[in-house]
Amino acid sequence: MDDLDLEAIAHENAADQPDQENGQSKSNKDIHAEAAKAQEVNDQVSELNDKYLRLYSEFDNYRKRTLKEKIDLNKYASADIITKLLPVLDDFERAIRAFDETSNAGQSLKEGVVLIFNKFLSILNQQGLEQMRTAGEKFDTDFHEAITNIPAATPAQKGKIVDEVEKGYMLNGKVIRYAKVVVGS
Repeated sequence: MDDLDLEAIAHENAADQPDQENGQSKSNKDIHAEAAKAQEVNDQVSELNDKYLRLYSEFDNYRKRTLKEKIDLNKYASADIITKLLPVLDDFERAIRAFDETSNAGQSLKEGVVLIFNKFLSILNQQGLEQMRTAGEKFDTDFHEAITNIPAATPAQKGKIVDEVEKGYMLNGKVIRYAKVVVGS
């Protein structure tokens, strides 16, 4: 046997023997009480550690959620004003179409309106506005609002957009105005 094993056995025997200095012996009951108390303390530490980790996780999730909400708020803060400007954009498009239907007498006036329209559209595009493509596309209720259905001229046009009544727009990938369309059936 090893010297260490002998020392361990002697130490265990000494623990079972009465304490010479104090004249007292530890009973099995006292040892079990101390072990139970130590286990209770370990359980409390584990419980408190678990509560701490859960609280930390909840706070981290809260922090991430508020950061995302703040980013979204900044991203879509201009949606209200841009939505109010969309009818002006529509009016510009109507004015340009009206110039196309009239004689060439107002050609320079038309060019001026087209320049203003393009400048206005580029400013809105820089803010994240994009026009939806509709003509010939498959009808999708996530982006389009069907005003009416008409008989399709060809079977290929069935379920597809035949005409656009009002353009649809998206701001940073989010629909702010659905396209009003005519669908072939």
